[in-house]
Amino acid sequence: MEVFQEPIEYQNPILCLKIWQLVNDGIEYPIDWIWHFHKPVEFILVEQGRLDVHIPDRVYHLKAGESCVIGSSQLHFGRKISEEKLVYHVLHVDLQAYLDSAMQMYYRVFMEIDRSLDSLNDFMEHHAGINREIECIFADIYKEMNERTKGYEIATSIHVKRLMLTLLRHDRRGLLERQDTSDAQLLLPILTYVDMHLGDKIELQNVSDLAHMSYSYFSKFFKKTMGVSFTEYVNQKRIQKAERLLLTENWSITNIAEDVGYENMAHFYKMFKRYNGCTPKEFVSKLRKV
Repeated sequence: MEVFQEPIEYQNPILCLKIWQLVNDGIEYPIDWIWHFHKPVEFILVEQGRLDVHIPDRVYHLKAGESCVIGSSQLHFGRKISEEKLVYHVLHVDLQAYLDSAMQMYYRVFMEIDRSLDSLNDFMEHHAGINREIECIFADIYKEMNERTKGYEIATSIHVKRLMLTLLRHDRRGLLERQDTSDAQLLLPILTYVDMHLGDKIELQNVSDLAHMSYSYFSKFFKKTMGVSFTEYVNQKRIQKAERLLLTENWSITNIAEDVGYENMAHFYKMFKRYNGCTPKEFVSKLRKV
């Protein structure tokens, strides 16, 4: 089986998404389509025609007005059915970019720690209500990203969060229920502390004392509750802040690295490239081309 990792070039790196419309008037796609995957979650909405979306153990048969979601790094391919004209929208989005402080309790849900988001497709495929809402949200995102009027970044962020909220509120089966809700509440002071001290040296021992837990228990508790290690979480938050500073402040990269808690520049560059696939300068350069 031929498989490849599809590179996703975001329309705006800070928004971490790409949305476009595909139109196919030709014959149906062959059955031996190439399997592929990518880190961003993929949403598909069919406007006209029929499209089969394959994942390794399922096929979702979409017709006009229906949608589906493909989880992060999930193998998949789409196949046009019949010679009828096919029109559909595809949205690639890194949901982690939208998990602000108010949404941290849903970190496990949208980072797919417990289950892939494509578990929602069983009720999305033939659920007229959620598909109508997704269709409206897609139209809003597509309009904002193409017209790019003043404040389109804010509007697009709002619409992506509307999409996440729509999934949560239509989840009648509890597939997106937060795991260990009471445990997650215990971490709120820790998450706030991290946000306020990104420029400082954050010692795991000090944080575990703040949580009134032993060092080893806190380390296990945090990873179990959040789905990532404490160190990984801090690095994610630091790089997210560095991205904002690169776009809003006329600072040197050295000053930005220091402001988000990296004294070692080599380590900062390593972490930045790990999360963005490019250097800080390349990140800014990409955004200026948008």
